[in-house]
Amino acid sequence: MSSVKNPLILRQLFHKETSTYTYLLACGNTKEAVLIDPVLDCVERDLKLLQELGVHLVYGMNTHVHADHITGTGKLKEALPDCKSVLGSKSGARADVYVAQDENVKFGNLALECRSTPGHTNGCTTYVLHEHEMAFTGDALLIRGCGRTDFQQGSPSVLFESVHSQIFSLPKHYKLYPAHDYKGFSVTTVEEELTHNTRLTKTKEEFIKIMDNLNLPYPKRLDESLPANLMCGVTDPVPS
Repeated sequence: MSSVKNPLILRQLFHKETSTYTYLLACGNTKEAVLIDPVLDCVERDLKLLQELGVHLVYGMNTHVHADHITGTGKLKEALPDCKSVLGSKSGARADVYVAQDENVKFGNLALECRSTPGHTNGCTTYVLHEHEMAFTGDALLIRGCGRTDFQQGSPSVLFESVHSQIFSLPKHYKLYPAHDYKGFSVTTVEEELTHNTRLTKTKEEFIKIMDNLNLPYPKRLDESLPANLMCGVTDPVPS
């Protein structure tokens, strides 16, 4: 069972337009905090919540380079100069801190283990908080689904291996929190997804066939989101 030695403050926040979840995690003892997958449109909301809870943001973390919304990390850094941005080392985007497999991101007395879970993008990273038996899976694993693999370095074969080796290998009772949900769900568990995920319970060959035939439209905000997110959510001004 989870230790109460280092209590956790956890808030799950939602951006309705893009169905994006942002997660505020703070160490209950030290009040140091991280925000996972912040959205530019919601930065004022997030800053207000940080102030209300009396916590100090040390990292703005992204699970990957998003294509459907602009990250809030750049604007958060402008408001909070001590805050640093975090991305996977294979993301190909700007960040203050790059993380790789098995590295840890510490906030107060707590730490997130970084697990590389490519397949949606090369830089996808799942963050695992073992002390509180939970993980933040980004788009690699969604509730009863997964992120698309048809652009931005996507590979169904790689994604299948990532999820099974890095997420489904966690203890079955661990809670999983995705970066998006489109059907009204907020949290799942490893055991639930091993049993009920409509894609990842298939064989690898069946999974690849499913992913190769989704025929999804491109994200509506792709053209503005991707270039900005490669620059930490804030594009450089044009020199005069």
